[in-house]
Amino acid sequence: MKEEQVILVNEKDEAIGLMPKQEAHIKGVLHRAFSVFIFNEAGELMLQQRAAHKYHSPLLWTNTCCSHQRDGETTLEAGKRRLQEEMGFSTPLKEATSFIYKAPFDNGLTEHEFDHVVIGQYEGEPEINPEEVESWKWMAMSEIRKDMDRHPDQYTAWFKIIFDKYAQFLEQ
Repeated sequence: MKEEQVILVNEKDEAIGLMPKQEAHIKGVLHRAFSVFIFNEAGELMLQQRAAHKYHSPLLWTNTCCSHQRDGETTLEAGKRRLQEEMGFSTPLKEATSFIYKAPFDNGLTEHEFDHVVIGQYEGEPEINPEEVESWKWMAMSEIRKDMDRHPDQYTAWFKIIFDKYAQFLEQ
């Protein structure tokens, strides 16, 4: 199977090329990504715990799902695709905010992403893909903040950054 490609971008989110995903993370090259935040009617965020066998950040808690857009795929199409692949459901999504972040990992890889946060609402239970997801839960934003402050090592590096950026977006 051919390795997935990521879309390399400049600081204006203009596509400037493609690169194999692993290579982009080894080199820390800026590329396009998205993060899905699914809320219920109570305003709680659906979190996922990454599968134990993931090559980085295994068993850490993070946002509902995230990944990279494919060449020719819109952010919303990519978000719906990945939500179905990881969490087993579909729901309408809309773009909320975007920003650039950089997060190095202990294994030498670096996430350097122009991240698009997309949001949606869902009331059911996901049918998680065990290849991607170990577990899931609903949590209020205020409880996530408190738990993240108490147990930062239980959350992915990118989720801590994205959570803060999304909270700033909501305050504006």
